[in-house]
Amino acid sequence: MLYPLKFKPIYKTKVWGGDKIAKIKNDSNVPADCGESWEISGVEGDVSVVANGFLEGNTLQEIIEVYLDEVVGEKVLEEYGYEFPILLKIIDAKENLSVQVHPDDETAAELHNARGKTEAWYILEADKDAKIIDGFNRDTTENELLQSIKDGNLENLLKYHNVKSGEFYFIPAGRVHGMCAGTAVVEIQETSDVTYRIYDYNRGNRELHTQYAVDVIDYKKNDKQSVPFTRMPDHSNPIVDCKCFTTNYLPVMNSLLKDYSNLDSFVIYHCVHGQVTIKTADSEEILNEGESILIPACIDEVVLIPIKYSELLEVYMNLGESKPRKYDDYDIDTLERSKTLSYDKSCKENNGSSSYMN
Repeated sequence: MLYPLKFKPIYKTKVWGGDKIAKIKNDSNVPADCGESWEISGVEGDVSVVANGFLEGNTLQEIIEVYLDEVVGEKVLEEYGYEFPILLKIIDAKENLSVQVHPDDETAAELHNARGKTEAWYILEADKDAKIIDGFNRDTTENELLQSIKDGNLENLLKYHNVKSGEFYFIPAGRVHGMCAGTAVVEIQETSDVTYRIYDYNRGNRELHTQYAVDVIDYKKNDKQSVPFTRMPDHSNPIVDCKCFTTNYLPVMNSLLKDYSNLDSFVIYHCVHGQVTIKTADSEEILNEGESILIPACIDEVVLIPIKYSELLEVYMNLGESKPRKYDDYDIDTLERSKTLSYDKSCKENNGSSSYMN
């Protein structure tokens, strides 16, 4: 029987990384200048490894290959195969990230045999006057953009938001964006590591991808602000619902039963504040601040018991009618393989035990 799965964080040092992730996760093992903690990942080369229970040591992909729709849901399996569709990470920008853009699914499939990247940010921490970049402050053109980069005044075209903790920003593929110094976020995104840098604050030692970027950028003015949402306790407050992911804000004040029997998807909880016990019919796990947990699709009911007042992000897929992806060799016939892992539950019980970067 599957159970709520925790994973080992994948820590990544960055030229712009800082020390906020170590504090957020209360983890002394976080390396210096850590810019990202990949909490749940299906990205090739960086697939998450289970940290709890009888599946400890197996990768997320291995578990999907064996348990199939019990992990992710029927429609998710149909469209994504063995690739887990969401990458959830914590990002700490001690210095400015590059100004960048991501391609959509069609372009990424054609050029990189990969998914595109639509993403969203929940602001965890923001220093005084911290900002993000979210599109253009007026309509522009490819020629104007290229000239501004050449002249060193790109920032005059960009839309800046002053940000604060608890805000949420949705960034579709094609929108120029960037995190500025002093900001830490939870990022929810498609499973992709394809990023086109167009400006890197003259750091000089990292490749720019302007030749790719100009063809995917949305040059229209962005009139959007942060995404508004309600904050009703003990209730899933909708924030964003798109084909790439659904995200809700879930503050937990009292014991709460969540019924997922009508949801054809896994569920991810990420604890942005507090500490909560996750109970199912056969298991119990404590979710600490800064941690994530994956509820497999076969689990219909979850009880959330706050150890103290807690705030969760609730993330899942809402595909509706799905269709198989076009860009890989996924073969539905292999789904008939027997459900056996290299070391399965009985064995454990018997023995007691891309080149395009931010």
